[in-house]
Order: sequence, then C-alpha cells, then structure tokens
Amino acid sequence: MKTAKPGIKLMNKGRLTGWWFIAIAVIMIAAFYFYPMIQALLLSFKSGKGANLHFTGLDNYKRLFSDKTFLTAVKNTFIYLIIQVPVMIVLAMFISVLLNDSKLKFKGFFRTAIFLPCVTSLVAYSIVFKYLFGADGLVNMLLTKLHLISAPIQWITDPFWAKVTIIIAITWRWTGYNMIFYLSALQNIDNSIYEAARIDGASSVRQFFSITVPLLKPIILFTSITSTIGTLQLFDEIVNITKGGPGNATMSISQYIYNLSFKYSPDFGYAATVSYSIVIMIVILSIVQFKAAGEK
Repeated sequence: MKTAKPGIKLMNKGRLTGWWFIAIAVIMIAAFYFYPMIQALLLSFKSGKGANLHFTGLDNYKRLFSDKTFLTAVKNTFIYLIIQVPVMIVLAMFISVLLNDSKLKFKGFFRTAIFLPCVTSLVAYSIVFKYLFGADGLVNMLLTKLHLISAPIQWITDPFWAKVTIIIAITWRWTGYNMIFYLSALQNIDNSIYEAARIDGASSVRQFFSITVPLLKPIILFTSITSTIGTLQLFDEIVNITKGGPGNATMSISQYIYNLSFKYSPDFGYAATVSYSIVIMIVILSIVQFKAAGEK
C-alpha cells in the first residue's frame, strides 16, 4: 500500500495552516457583510409596517417607478453625480500635476493641506459648511463686501443654491482624497518620457493630453467608479446641511432610505428595495464606465 510522500503531507499541512490564519477574517466577513446583504435582499421582497412583514414578490420593485419621492431623490442624486464627479476628478488631476512639479517648493505642506479635508469628520465639516453658507454666514458677508452681490444668497433654503452648496461641500471634502491616487500614479511615470516629448517640441498642454492622461487611464477609471459609488450613497452632507430641503429639493437616495426606516412609519421591506436600487445603479454605471474606458 502506497503512503503519501513527506513533501505532499507538508504541503497539505501548510495549506491547512493558511486556512486557519484567514478563518476568523472569513467568518467575520461572512457574518457582518454577506449575511446582512442576503437578508436585505430577502427583505426587499416583503412589505408591511415595522416587524409585521409578509412576502409580496416584486411589488416593492414595481412601486419604485410610481414613487414620486424616490424619483425626486434619484434625480437629485444624479444631478450631484453628473456635475460633482467630473469636476472633482478634473480638479484632483490638475492639482496632482501641479504638486508633482519637481521645482515646486513646500510640496509636502501643500499635499497635506489639500488632503486634510478628507480626514475631517463628515458631520463636523457639514455643520461648518451649513454656517458658512447661511444667510448671514461668512460666504455672503465676503461676497457682499466685494460687491459681487447686493442681497444675501439663500444657499440653504433655495432649491438651486442648496444643490450648489452640497456640490461645493463634497467637492471640497473628496478632491484631496482622489488627488493622492493621481499623485501616486504620476510619480510612477518615467520622467524620460516627458524629456523625450520636450525634445520633440511638445508643449506642456500637449504632454498632459498625450502622455499624462493616457497613462492615468486606469486611475481615472478607478476614481470615477469609487466617486460614483460614494455619490450614490451620499447621506451625511444632505442630512446635516439641508436636511433634504427645501421640500425634497436636495434629498438623496440614502436619506430617503433613512426616512423610510426611521423617520416615516417604518417600512423596512421597501427601504431594502430602495437600497438594492442603488446596487443596481452602481452595477450599471460601473459597466458603462468600463465600456467607455475600453477596459475588459
């Protein structure tokens, strides 16, 4: 009778030891990520108030298309997405190119200063923005003293300006975060490529569009997808700056989920359905971005 070779036994033992090392992490991820996700999916097919839920099939998903509040929240969220994400990505890329200049002094200071907003508390910075953009806040005061406006702008209570305030806030918060990715990618580009381009007579603008942008394509795709996911889940800024108002003019999808669960009469089944609508949107937009970027 043949016996297993010592080398094979050692290999199998090593594999088993490896599984023991990751077992706790796998169990925790399964318990706190996958199990709630599956339960939320099952919950999205149920309806009822509070804990009195019963299976209703696809009724909740059909309800989405006739829910005016949900459609308003989707429209608002996509306004933030379409305007803020491209502006933030372009700003992050532009700032990273400036901060990657070898001739720039105090680069460490500028990099830290621009990155600092993304480590501040979401609630704290949102409240600061609320007071800065108040009717008698610092922004209106400065604009009035500079004679750019004759009357205070209602940044918080006007539907249009409230959206502008939210876009400014999240752009300020997340531009530095995305800048770090671009800066890291730029530092990995061989400087000899730019030297060859300069010898060929390429201007700085031509170098940016012909060398920098193509080489940053994977990072642009990554930041676009992560920013899209973050914007579709936008919550803290909306709740703390405008509370979704005036009316529902600034309400996001995530705030609507919160309202369905805790503010209105609890409807956890429909709230789970709205939550999974975000998942569907993220999947569709990610596929579109991958196709647009030509990535497999």
